[in-house]
Amino acid sequence: MRARQENYTRRNGQHLADLMSEDPELQRRIDEVTMLRQHELTEQLADGPVRGLPGDEDLDADWRTDTLVNRGRQSTARSRLPGLPGLPALPAVSRWLKIVIIALLAVIVAVLVFMNVSSSGPSWPASVATMQSQIDRACQNPDVRSEPTQVNFACSPATRAVLWVFALVTSGGNPYFNDTSTGRLGLEPITPRQGGQVSWSLNLHHPYNPFNPVDSLQVAARAINSIIGGATLTGANGNPVVQPGLESRAAKCRRYTGSPEVTKRQGMPGICALPVSTMAGRAALVTDVFRKWVVGADPQTARDAAVLFEHANDPGNPEVQSILKRLPNLKPSS
Repeated sequence: MRARQENYTRRNGQHLADLMSEDPELQRRIDEVTMLRQHELTEQLADGPVRGLPGDEDLDADWRTDTLVNRGRQSTARSRLPGLPGLPALPAVSRWLKIVIIALLAVIVAVLVFMNVSSSGPSWPASVATMQSQIDRACQNPDVRSEPTQVNFACSPATRAVLWVFALVTSGGNPYFNDTSTGRLGLEPITPRQGGQVSWSLNLHHPYNPFNPVDSLQVAARAINSIIGGATLTGANGNPVVQPGLESRAAKCRRYTGSPEVTKRQGMPGICALPVSTMAGRAALVTDVFRKWVVGADPQTARDAAVLFEHANDPGNPEVQSILKRLPNLKPSS
């Protein structure tokens, strides 16, 4: 009987050895369970003395099954993202999936930015941007300054908005504007005859063309500067003739600069001793220039031009929007 039992035990042991050699996966799982068991024992030792449980050896098989079901193999655990407490772990995000997510986020951000820019609020009519580019070219001509006082209000970077504001008010920014009632052509409020008289001082390389916006803006710049700073011309008898500008009067200088002092030189127009530096002073000067140039202009239109000039960087201003809506020659903004 004893020999038969030993023979039976020997056969079972050999069978188990054969199974273990034929199934490396089973051996690996057993090793993982052993490692997990050792890890938990180590944690228990760190927390305090390990208290043995009765029948611990009998529960070992159940514990292995529970560990494999709930925790899985180590290779599987490493390929998954940690989940929230009480929830299963999330699958790992692949590299290509991350790239797709980042690309989608970039597209969403770009769309939001575009929508924010396109709906950012009121803006100037499209003709203003075109005129600003043309003004940059026109103001490259050094002869737009008044002679001999060298006033350059029209092309100074801080005040050159006066050029497109006047064009917007009088022609809607249309370089082919034609007013048959007054004979005025082009962007600026000036007749071809007046433009021709001014253009000779600009040393243009071709005859003045009122429908050429750069020509028209150069003539306008020289005319505005002369209205402000005056000019010394040669009379029919060959003697100099002084034509005073707006800054040749003490009352005007007080209005524009806060000081009535006028600088005068022999044979030249006088100009204000202080520069026109405040926005209120500049707006007052723009109003007077407009009424001086556009003969017969009503005070309201001159004031409208000054308001647009004051808010050249703020097209959303309610007063600006109200003015734009009632300008007769202005096309709606695209």
